[in-house]
Amino acid sequence: MSGVLGFTVLTLCVIGVLAAVVLYVVAQKFKVYEDPRIDDVERMLPGANCGGCGYPGCRGLADALVKNDDISTLYCSAGGAETMQKIAAYLGKTAAEQEPQVAVVRCSGSCDKRPRTNIYDGASSCAVEAALYGGETGCSYGCLGKGDCVAACQFGALSIDPATGLPVVDEALCTACGACVAACPKRIIELRKKGIKGRRVYVGCVNRDKGAVARKACAVSCIGCGKCVRTCPFEAITLSENLAYIDADKCKLCRKCVAECPQGSILAVNFPQPRPEKKTQEAACDAPSA
Repeated sequence: MSGVLGFTVLTLCVIGVLAAVVLYVVAQKFKVYEDPRIDDVERMLPGANCGGCGYPGCRGLADALVKNDDISTLYCSAGGAETMQKIAAYLGKTAAEQEPQVAVVRCSGSCDKRPRTNIYDGASSCAVEAALYGGETGCSYGCLGKGDCVAACQFGALSIDPATGLPVVDEALCTACGACVAACPKRIIELRKKGIKGRRVYVGCVNRDKGAVARKACAVSCIGCGKCVRTCPFEAITLSENLAYIDADKCKLCRKCVAECPQGSILAVNFPQPRPEKKTQEAACDAPSA
């Protein structure tokens, strides 16, 4: 009996050794070499896994940065230029210079500008509401205000203003990852160049209805009049499908279009406010006493 047991144990040991040898040979034959620099580069990245680079996560971008000789088309929006320069120096490659971007909300149709025509009583989701119908107002293009963009932002850069019902972007926190752009079913959020001192000029409207229809739905909608196109000295504005659009690459921030727009649809942000004129106080001081 003991002999049979010993033979069984010996047989199992031999089978175990043979299996281990086979597994080792197979592992060596099909072993995939991974550059250890991928781990180092991944650690240099912010770890947000936001997808702004076009890869599913930081690991995917790190792999691409290590394996590609030309990394000029690769960019981590969350880490920015400083992170990319650091990685490029470590890899001995050259990173492309990219101008910082920021998310902008191209809808100015606040509650007082865009009257409600009906009440939505469904799931609190822009995607769900957009799939069911055009929205609670006469403008079927504008913001729905349910906050899908806020939920999508991993950096806390978006919030809904309770007074206007519109999303607000905190430029200090925005990394231009594009998650909010993808989350918005109405496509009212766009990534634009941050601009010198954060100054930007853009059309705060995406309504493509004809003028009278657009104006009736929203007091600040673009009506496609073309005045901004004609007044721009740099040919930075185009008009298509009743909607004006400003090319950030051509715009010189002169703001002539802002003053020309009859609807107030063109927004100029982060420009210094004009100084108030001194009149009453000085006039009173100079006036002779009666």
